[in-house]
Amino acid sequence: MAGKNLGRTAVVGVAEHGNSAILVTLTHRYEILDRRRVELTRDLPTHPYHHEGAWAMGRYLGSSWARPTTLADAVALVERVHLAADQGAHDRFEELAAALAVPIARMAIRVCPALPSTTQECIADVRAANVADSVMYRRAMAKAAAARGWSVHWYAVERVFADAARVLGGDIDAFLAGMGRSVGPPWQAKHKLAAAAAISAATRGD
Repeated sequence: MAGKNLGRTAVVGVAEHGNSAILVTLTHRYEILDRRRVELTRDLPTHPYHHEGAWAMGRYLGSSWARPTTLADAVALVERVHLAADQGAHDRFEELAAALAVPIARMAIRVCPALPSTTQECIADVRAANVADSVMYRRAMAKAAAARGWSVHWYAVERVFADAARVLGGDIDAFLAGMGRSVGPPWQAKHKLAAAAAISAATRGD
């Protein structure tokens, strides 16, 4: 079977949304071990680049939900959220690892686009500000995974289901539907994406 090189270890697929993520953990035989939703931050703004950063640049100030802020305050907030996301990823992964009877070998996370090198540049660039929050959370999870000795596979959403089908050598949609029936609800699009990402990463060496 493809993926048998992982031995008796697990692989985790991640489908993030804002500061939360669906984690689906599979065995080397693609059997589901764990399914959970985690939050990486609490009691903090979830999109500081896109919201507070934009307000600091004078964007959206005509909207009822916007409020004036300075660039210095926006940058400081982004740094606070970065630190909180790093700690949250560390803590959530520690909880996941403790709940499993087999060690995790690999984690699949959605590939990150290139961004400017500084927080200020990301805030000033509209395109970057629109994706920088999501990238922040993905990088926090990758950092926490690497710190635990898990290899990180970066997957592309537009290819991940086809990649998973090649690993399986079969119909990925039918396989995921069967997996959903076996575990019961919730089994939504994010769960399927995370499971497909885990399968696609099973034989990757990157």
